[in-house]
Amino acid sequence: MKSSNGGEKKVTSQNDKSMKTQDTHKMGKTHPMVHVVFVSLLLDLLAFTMILPLLPSLLDLYSQNDSSGLYPYLLEKVRFFQHMLGAPDRFNSVLFGGFLGSLFSFLQYVASPMVGGFSDAYGRKPAMLLCLAGIAFSYILWVLSSNFALFVLARFVGGISKGNVSLSMAIITDVSTPALRAKGMALVGIAFSIGFILGPIIGAAFAHWSHSQTGESWFMVPASFALFLAITDFVFVLAFFKETLPKGKRARSVAKSLAEAVAYVNPVDLFNFKAVQKMSSQEHSKLVRLGFIYYLYLFLYSGLEFTLTFLTHHAFGYTSMQQGWMFFAIGLTMATLQGAVIRRIPPHRVASSATLGLLLIVPSFVCVGLASSSTLLYVGLLLFAVSTSMVVPCMMTLVSKFGTHDQKGTVMGIFRSLGALARAMGPIFASILYWSIGSLMTYLLGGVGLIVPWLMMRNLEGKLSGSPQKQS
Repeated sequence: MKSSNGGEKKVTSQNDKSMKTQDTHKMGKTHPMVHVVFVSLLLDLLAFTMILPLLPSLLDLYSQNDSSGLYPYLLEKVRFFQHMLGAPDRFNSVLFGGFLGSLFSFLQYVASPMVGGFSDAYGRKPAMLLCLAGIAFSYILWVLSSNFALFVLARFVGGISKGNVSLSMAIITDVSTPALRAKGMALVGIAFSIGFILGPIIGAAFAHWSHSQTGESWFMVPASFALFLAITDFVFVLAFFKETLPKGKRARSVAKSLAEAVAYVNPVDLFNFKAVQKMSSQEHSKLVRLGFIYYLYLFLYSGLEFTLTFLTHHAFGYTSMQQGWMFFAIGLTMATLQGAVIRRIPPHRVASSATLGLLLIVPSFVCVGLASSSTLLYVGLLLFAVSTSMVVPCMMTLVSKFGTHDQKGTVMGIFRSLGALARAMGPIFASILYWSIGSLMTYLLGGVGLIVPWLMMRNLEGKLSGSPQKQS
């Protein structure tokens, strides 16, 4: 009897502590797990972005040294079309790079909803640790990738394991009230900004140093540091992350949870926002159009963005270090604008700001494509940074106004999946164009094509005020 009372007191004490914690968060304090997610994402993004300025040099390395492996095998398969189109040998790395970029994004597109469904049934922590372990293993493969086949396998494992980003969003949703959720998402944005500012320059610096020390195995040093960051991330989450989805709130059926996740993979259902219910046909139509604009923009944008490193490598002879500084300048410009300007845009100006951002990306890619001097290239990159800092945050803000409170997670999930699908298809499409008709025509066609989402957004802009907010 005495033991029973002691147990009851302990349970009561824990419940009181839990209630006090919830009350504290309701009063305006960010949940500690949001900060854990921020640190974890930052470590992951620093490791992930290190490879960005290195990819052209890596593919050049495999083209020269993978004499009896996957690279020459694939090259033989495309040789007929290469001669028919007159594509130069130096553009082959662009084609293979586009394949890898699209493969990675496609795997992430497929895996993220599945990982989310798994976490709904078994909890966030096991799913997060599984993803981080897979990411660490992908860097082990990169360290060992003396041939192209191992490098492709490393990117495959990395892509299929990249569900940690969407899991981070789910964790923030678990522990935040609607009023505090924006602050949590803002921390995710900051992690991305810091990662894309520092990661490329760290990767390039390690590559620059190791190239003179180790010769053809120069990639092992940046790959080893990425592995160190991934292992640190895994240990950090294992030690400090506490489960945010109690057993009582988990999905009872794993099969049902995974079946619901399939709705985020089926393209037809995605474009029609099929999973969103209880919305008037008029508002649903606006949401569908907004989703299509977002997809079309990211499809063209992500393809041209991916080939940017190859263009500066081929046309301007940029080294990995120069590529790193280019990403640093772009990321710093974006972070400054988002922190000082974009987040202060009043609600009634969000739609017009998205329209302006979509317009600015058109001359950006035209300038980059036409650039024969550093001056015009820098003008294009400046417009690129300004436009990028505006479009996605503003469109995310617009779409967040649709749906009732219990539907917003579904709406945002579908919107993110549309973006992931666009990034899965854009790089390979742009890389095929680059390989077959060259950088000039690819960037001019892409720039002209981006006029379409701008025109669509301009026509929709006046209809995006008033009614969505009433539903929330």
